[in-house]
Amino acid sequence: MTDTTNQRPVSTFAGDEAATLPTTYTPADVEGELYERWVERGYFTADAKSDKPAYTIVIPPPNVTGALHLGHAFQHTLMDALTRRKRMQGYETLWLPGMDHAGIATQNKVEQQLAESGLSRHDLGREAFVEKVWEWKKSYGGRILGQMRRLGDGVDWSRERFTMDEGLSQSVQTIFKRLFDDGLIYRAERIINWCPRCLTALSDIEVEHEDTPGELVSIRYGEGEDSIVVATTRAETMLGDTAVAVHPEDERYRHLVGRTIKLPLTDREIPVVADEHVDPEFGTGAVKVTPAHDPNDFAIGQRHGLPNLTVMDDRGAITVHGPFLGMDRLEARSAVVGALREQGRIVAEKRPYMHAVGHCSRCHTVVEPRLSLQWWVKVEPLAKAAGDAVRDGKVEIHPKELERRYFDWVDNMYDWCISRQLWWGHRIPVWYGPEGEVVCAGPDEQPPTGEGWVQDPDVLDTWFSSGLWPFSTLGWPERTADLEKFYPTDVLVTGHDIIFFWVARMMMFGLYAMDGEAPFKTVALTGLVRDEFGKKMSKSSGTAVDPLDWMDAYGADAVRFTLAGGANPGADVPIGEDWVKGSRNFCNKIWNATRFALMNGATTEGALPAPEDMTAVDRWILSRLNATVAKVDALYDDFQFAKATDALYHFAWDEVFDWYVELSKTTLAKGGPQADASRRVLGEVLDVTLRLLHPVVPFVTEALWTTLTGAESLVVAAWPKDSGYRDEAAESEIATLQQVVTEVRRFRSDQGLQPAQRVPAQLELAGTVLSVHEDAIRSLLRLTVPEEGFAATASLPVAGATVALDLSGTIDVAAERKRLAKDLAAAEKEKAQTTAKLGNEAFLAKAPDEVVAKIRGRQEAAEADIARITAQLAALPQG
Repeated sequence: MTDTTNQRPVSTFAGDEAATLPTTYTPADVEGELYERWVERGYFTADAKSDKPAYTIVIPPPNVTGALHLGHAFQHTLMDALTRRKRMQGYETLWLPGMDHAGIATQNKVEQQLAESGLSRHDLGREAFVEKVWEWKKSYGGRILGQMRRLGDGVDWSRERFTMDEGLSQSVQTIFKRLFDDGLIYRAERIINWCPRCLTALSDIEVEHEDTPGELVSIRYGEGEDSIVVATTRAETMLGDTAVAVHPEDERYRHLVGRTIKLPLTDREIPVVADEHVDPEFGTGAVKVTPAHDPNDFAIGQRHGLPNLTVMDDRGAITVHGPFLGMDRLEARSAVVGALREQGRIVAEKRPYMHAVGHCSRCHTVVEPRLSLQWWVKVEPLAKAAGDAVRDGKVEIHPKELERRYFDWVDNMYDWCISRQLWWGHRIPVWYGPEGEVVCAGPDEQPPTGEGWVQDPDVLDTWFSSGLWPFSTLGWPERTADLEKFYPTDVLVTGHDIIFFWVARMMMFGLYAMDGEAPFKTVALTGLVRDEFGKKMSKSSGTAVDPLDWMDAYGADAVRFTLAGGANPGADVPIGEDWVKGSRNFCNKIWNATRFALMNGATTEGALPAPEDMTAVDRWILSRLNATVAKVDALYDDFQFAKATDALYHFAWDEVFDWYVELSKTTLAKGGPQADASRRVLGEVLDVTLRLLHPVVPFVTEALWTTLTGAESLVVAAWPKDSGYRDEAAESEIATLQQVVTEVRRFRSDQGLQPAQRVPAQLELAGTVLSVHEDAIRSLLRLTVPEEGFAATASLPVAGATVALDLSGTIDVAAERKRLAKDLAAAEKEKAQTTAKLGNEAFLAKAPDEVVAKIRGRQEAAEADIARITAQLAALPQG
């Protein structure tokens, strides 16, 4: 009654399938072998010639230097779940893998290796060094790819790409040439992030801002009434000041605007300019302007035609002639302050002064804002198209509330610095001639040769090639079969923290290169993985986790299930080891329940019995099964992974394993046609449940499903469909049964009875829907048939039925009555206290609403406790 017609499995066993399953589930014995089998059989290889509808995801390419961390494992789990489900739904599914060449990180790795031999890249020369990097990549790069296999990533390994491979290099050259010819790439001096250690420009994502103790120094420029006080955390940059700026409406400085003042420690006169960028309420309302060493100052300088004085070289050493020449910037900072102090120019000093300082993410060196001649992308028309694609509905951002963050980026984007002073990467395809000529050559063009012609030494930002990933990996600029079939991709799964750095750039390049066709239909944004307390994981705090350690201990499925269980759209994901242990227990529960079912003859062979030939329990579980299929489908379609996982967990554990399997034991034990029908229903329920669970926990479900059905593989099995079958009467009937069992279990627990302890009881079920369930109720509640002379000591009316129990001899009645009397007194005292407070008008007038609500909740809890304890006392045997 659940539609799985694409592949109807047929058991080839006769009830002894459990013999092929070990008594306990050991992930290490299953996972590696299953994954290699999937790959060898080509289940993950997509066919561009297929007439099936396409479904495509390109993997956000991890760095070639990287290893699998929890963030990777989290996003890969979600992408794998999406693609596995779509493959089961009959789509020609492509999940394309690959790696990023990671320019700075990879070059640093090889340079460190050379340094161990006392060499630098300059000793080898550019060509030999690049060859050395390729050798390193072959020997050490790509470790993460093997780890992806360990996690179970169902990617198409036959289409694995690398941002520096020949095809993608051609894509990079092609789009650079087109952008250059269209006037969207240019060369200019601008302020960039500069690493004095790596000796290259950095993108914003390669700069990590950390609160760092420094100093805030207030310095007096000029003399007497014409002096101005400015404050700075980088005193050494004053050597490059070319102005002081004030707000045009600041009366304190109006008389100085247009005049000059002398810059301390130099013989230069610098102007005082009026600029609306200055906040008159902040500090003294005046700021020093160093256009060559600060982006805001550069903008002021551009508006006022100020000169740009660079006072540091590329290693951060002072280049200004005088006593500070050759000093490192940090050494010069102290020296400059000392010199100013000697001249009486220091007005105030604050130490420590905590402020955010940018550091290179690769070497942790303090980043220096620096004026530099670089290559840039003019982003305005590209960014507008990227914003319009979302506004016009071509691309959906999920969750929708994160659209605003996307628009904040694309609507306010600055031109993008794309050149890097490295040797590893895509070299900029521009040549300079002896007479100042500039020639950009495409991949099919012959670059200029001859005396005096040289190629630009810089390489492109790694994000430039990454921005082409959704279409370059499919063969662009050629109109390949892959590009025709699988572009645009369907979903991009990525963290909300790289909306600007990657998502926006892919949007810009995709729309530009593919004639207005966006690179993906949906952007599904995730949060960041955090520790169980919601804090950022870090090695220094000891909270960083290697997911491989957890996979070794608990299995890949347990890690995947835990990660998916926390995946609420756009929200951060807290995770702790105890949660992974809980997921491992769930996998064990699936294993044990399926093994029990197989031992008792569960089967998928033949058609399901007609509803009239089933028990109410069988009809109930099939009704619930179809409702769960519908619910999970809707949640997957809305990228609600956490809710889908939660729905599956509670259906499988609570309804199938804890209720249906237990209720079926009575029917199976009796034998006959109804037992045969229940075996078929049990097989159906497990078949469909394992299919539903497969995208998130592929290994344990594959091992169990192939044993249960004898079919080929869950990877290529049909995804279940809701047949529409519902049986409200059966659901109501079993809900009543559950109510009775739950209430009696609670009573037993309250009386201190052990779960397995048997108690004689008389069931009065006549006239209720429960009359046919007496055997099941007795089995679930450990209730024996009363013998002659039975005398009930407690009677529980529940849902129109009555359960009378004889507890004599099972508990110490006197001790239990004493314990309950003590609990009752405490509950009555709590009720009296809360009632008194709630009756105090003066208290209610002053107390905050949340305090009153809390007291009212305590009062209600006390009243519920009194009713419960009173009922327990009344149910105790007399005497």
